[in-house]
Amino acid sequence: MARQYFGTDGIRGTVGQFPITPDFALRLGHAVGQVLLREAQGRRLTVLIGKDTRISGYMLESALEAGFASAGVNVLLTGPLPTPGVAYLTRALRLDLGVVISASHNAFPDNGIKFFSAKGEKLPDAWEEAVEQALAEAPAWVDSARLGRARRLDDAQGRYIEFCKSTVSGELNLKGLKFVVDAANGAAYQVAPAVFHELGGEVSSIGCAPNGMNINAGVGATSPAALVAAVKEQGADFGIALDGDADRLQLVDRNGRLYNGDELLYVMAMDRQAKGEAVPGVVGTLMTNMAVEVALAEQGIELVRAKVGDRYVLEELAARRWLLGGEGSGHLLALDRHSTGDGIVSALQVLQAVQHSGRSLPELLSAVTLYPQTMINVRLKEGEDWRQNARLASLSAEISAGLGRAGRVLIRPSGTEPVLRVMVEARDAARARQAAEQLAAAVRGDD
Repeated sequence: MARQYFGTDGIRGTVGQFPITPDFALRLGHAVGQVLLREAQGRRLTVLIGKDTRISGYMLESALEAGFASAGVNVLLTGPLPTPGVAYLTRALRLDLGVVISASHNAFPDNGIKFFSAKGEKLPDAWEEAVEQALAEAPAWVDSARLGRARRLDDAQGRYIEFCKSTVSGELNLKGLKFVVDAANGAAYQVAPAVFHELGGEVSSIGCAPNGMNINAGVGATSPAALVAAVKEQGADFGIALDGDADRLQLVDRNGRLYNGDELLYVMAMDRQAKGEAVPGVVGTLMTNMAVEVALAEQGIELVRAKVGDRYVLEELAARRWLLGGEGSGHLLALDRHSTGDGIVSALQVLQAVQHSGRSLPELLSAVTLYPQTMINVRLKEGEDWRQNARLASLSAEISAGLGRAGRVLIRPSGTEPVLRVMVEARDAARARQAAEQLAAAVRGDD
C-alpha cells in the first residue's frame, strides 16, 4: 500500500495546508488510537505528546489530545521537549506510544507529527500503513464513560536532563570548560544549557529565547555561523548547536572550527575502540564523506552506507546489530545509549572521547581530511527516466574508474521534487567540480 500521508519522518507540511490542519490532527489522533486499541486486549492505553516551540504546536497538541481522548486513550502532555526526550520518557514510563509535534530543522511555518513505539523506537512502515487505513474508515467515537483523560506530566524536562547525564561515565567532568549552547530557539532551549551546566561546565546560550516564530531562524545546527561567531567572541572551549527538535548536532571547537556528523561519528567509533570495545562496523549514508570510510577501514572498521535519512540508518544498524551510525547533517546514533538520534547525548559522547583521550578534536581527527564534494541538482523533464541515459551511464563509469579510491560518484533522484542530484567527491576540489559539471551536462543533454 502506497502511503498517502507519512513520509520518511512522520507527517510534515505547511501549517494551515492539508494535512497540517487541526481537523486532520484530530482524525489522526483518533485513527492512531484505534490502531493501538486493536492490540490492547481491553487495557487502558496512555500516549505521551511532546512538541517543539512553534506557535502552531498549541493548536496541533489540542487537536491530537482530543482525537486520542475520543478513541478512549489517555494522554500525558510534556510541553516543549526534544524529540529524543519524548522517545526516552515513552520507554521509561512504560507508555504505549510517543508523539512528537515538530518539523525538526524546518522554518516555523511548517510543522509535523511523528511517533515512537513503546520502546522509544521509530515505527515500521506496516504500522504507518495501518494508521492510513484507519484514517480512511469512519471514526468510532467512544461514549462519555470511556473517554480518555489528559494531564500534564510533571518535570518532564528534569527527568530527561537526568537521562542525558546518565549516558556518560560519572568521571566526565566539564569543570574549567566554557560552552556556548545554541538550541535553535527550539525544543531544547531549557534542557540543553542545564545538562552542560550540571556536568560542571560554564555555559552561555544563544538560540534559547523562543517566541513561537523564530525556531531555526539564523541559529542552530542548520545555521552554525552564529555559533562559530559566538564561540570566537566569548573565547569558549566548545560550541554545541542543535536543531529545532534537538536530534541533530554540529560542534565547534575553541578555534571556531566546525565539525559535522561524519567527523563526530568517526570520533565516537575511535573512542569505543580505544577503550577496548568491539566496533565491527558503523552505518553512514550515501552522502557520508569518503575520507571517513577510508580512515575507518584503516582501523579495521567497516562503513556500510544506508539511504539518506536517519530512519534508514537505524534500520541498517538493527539488521546488523551494530551500535553506531549517523549522517553528516548531525543525526548520530549510539544505540547502547539511546534508541534514537539525540543531539545532546551525541555531544556528551564526543566530549567524553576528548576527555578520555586527553587529545583535542583536531588531533583525534588527524587521520581524516574530508574530501571536497560538489553537488549539482538537475531538474528532470516530466516523465524522463534518467536511468536510460546511456551517455550519463558511460560517463559516470568512466569518472568513477578514474577516481578509484580517491573519490566517488553518486547520482540519485530527490525524494521530494523532480530533481536528479549529481554528486562527485574527490581529494581534489577542482576535479570534483569539473566531473560534476560534466555529469550534469549529460543529464541535461547539453552538446
